[in-house]
Amino acid sequence: MKTYTNTGSKDTRSGFGDGLTELGRTNPDVVALCADLIGSLKMDKFIEENPERFFQIGIAEANMMGIAAGLTIGGKIPFTGTFANFSTGRVYDQIRQSIAYSDKNVKICASHAGLTLGEDGATHQILEDIGLMKMLPGMVVINPCDYNQTKAATIAIAEHHGPVYLRFGRPKVANFTPEGQTFEIGKAVHLQEGTDVTIVATGHLVWEALEAAKALNEKGVSAEVINIHTIKPLDAKAIIDSVSKTKCIVTAEEHNHLGGLGESVARVLATNKPTPQEFIATNDTFGESGTPAQLMEKYGLNSDAIVKACEKVIKRK
Repeated sequence: MKTYTNTGSKDTRSGFGDGLTELGRTNPDVVALCADLIGSLKMDKFIEENPERFFQIGIAEANMMGIAAGLTIGGKIPFTGTFANFSTGRVYDQIRQSIAYSDKNVKICASHAGLTLGEDGATHQILEDIGLMKMLPGMVVINPCDYNQTKAATIAIAEHHGPVYLRFGRPKVANFTPEGQTFEIGKAVHLQEGTDVTIVATGHLVWEALEAAKALNEKGVSAEVINIHTIKPLDAKAIIDSVSKTKCIVTAEEHNHLGGLGESVARVLATNKPTPQEFIATNDTFGESGTPAQLMEKYGLNSDAIVKACEKVIKRK
C-alpha cells in the first residue's frame, strides 16, 4: 500500500496567492481584481510586485465580474478574488451573462469555500457553489486538494482559454502532493491502487480519503483512491476503469450531495456502468458556526465517515 506524507499543513488559499505571484512574474497579461479581501486571498505579494496590474474593486462583487469580463476584450487574463459565497451566489447573473455566455477568459478564484470557513457561519459558508458553476455551459470547475496542487492549478488555468472556477479554502490542511507538479485540467490523479472499493474525492476530502484507505487496509479492505481535482470536465474514463475493477464506489466532497461531484459521478455510472454508490457530502443543509474540525465531524465529512460508507457500499455489490 502506497503511503503519503504530510509535509506540513498549509492553507490552500496560500497556494493560490503563491501561484498568482509566480504568474505575475511570468505572464504579463495576468491581472488581478479583488473585492476588499486582499489579505484573505493572499494577493499581497502579487500587488507589491505588480501594482499597475491590480484593481481593488471594493465590496462590489457584481461590478468586479463585469470589469473582469471587459478586461478580457483587451487581451488581459483577469483573476478575480473573493470568498466562494460572494464569487458565485452573489454574482451568478453577472457570471452567466457577462462571462459564461460570451466565453470570456475570466478566472474566478474563490476562497473560504465549504464548511471549513468555520466560525463565520452559514451566511458565509457555501455548499452549493460547485453545482451552480458546473451547470454553466463552458465553465471549467476545479477544486484542488492541498497547497501544492492549488498553486499548480492557479498557474495552469492561465494557459486555458475560457472561464474557470477555481475553488479553495481557508484552513491549514495536509500538504502531500508533489511540489512543482504539472497540473492537467480534467485528468484525475490515481493516488492509491485497490481492488475492493473505489474512493473518489475532491478538495479537502482527498486527504481524508487516504486516511480512510489506510484504516480500511488494516481491516483487510483494499481501497482505490482517486483525486478528482477537476469536477468539470470530469475524467469519466478514470471512474469507469476503476469501478470495472472494484464494482462499487464512494464519492467524498465538502459540498451538498445535490449538485456536486457525487451527482456528476452518478450520471457517468448511470449512463455507462451502473454501480453501487455511497455519498459523503452534506445532506441538503446549510452549515453553522464552529471550528472546521467540529463541523467536518458533525456533518460526516471525514475519514471515519468514508470508512463506514465504504463498508456499506461493499455489502451492496
